[in-house]
Amino acid sequence: MLVPRWLEPLLSTPFFKICRIHGDAGRSECNMFCLDCYGDAFCFYCCSSRHKDHQVIQIRRSSYHDVVRVAEIQKMLDISGVQTYVINSARVLFLNERPQPKSGKGVAHICEICGRSLLDPFRFCSLGCKLVGIKRNGDASFALDAENVASTMEGMSRNQEELREGSQQDMYPATSPTPPSNARRRKGIPHRAPFGS
Repeated sequence: MLVPRWLEPLLSTPFFKICRIHGDAGRSECNMFCLDCYGDAFCFYCCSSRHKDHQVIQIRRSSYHDVVRVAEIQKMLDISGVQTYVINSARVLFLNERPQPKSGKGVAHICEICGRSLLDPFRFCSLGCKLVGIKRNGDASFALDAENVASTMEGMSRNQEELREGSQQDMYPATSPTPPSNARRRKGIPHRAPFGS
């Protein structure tokens, strides 16, 4: 099995609608998905009542696109070859391709499926593009084998280290490992010019 049965329903599910049952509650956005039922998206309250002992992942948003945390999804899927990003100090990957204007000249890495420019030498920009690549070429897989599980565990510990270091690595270029000394210094109390007499 190259592709789990729940993956295509996950990629086609609309998220972030208000729950019909718990619409008046605080956390009523439908941003959860059950890998056992693979039905519609549901909210936090539906999760605790109807999916108590199921495998559930939470979908998040970045720039109006759905993302999932690497720490959650890599336990179920081999995500090798998919570009990841650090957003709000968490490593995430996009569920579906994101339209992009034609990439400029000099782009070193692009997605094999949609042509989106990538930051690192990965094959795909999203889980959806990897799915298309598997169906088209058959030279990749989502199945976790013993080797993938070992590298996944190694990746998880690396991700934990990255999260502990914080998001400063993403704020400053690799050439300067530490932020400039005045990066966190406040300006102080603003002083107005004295009024003329």
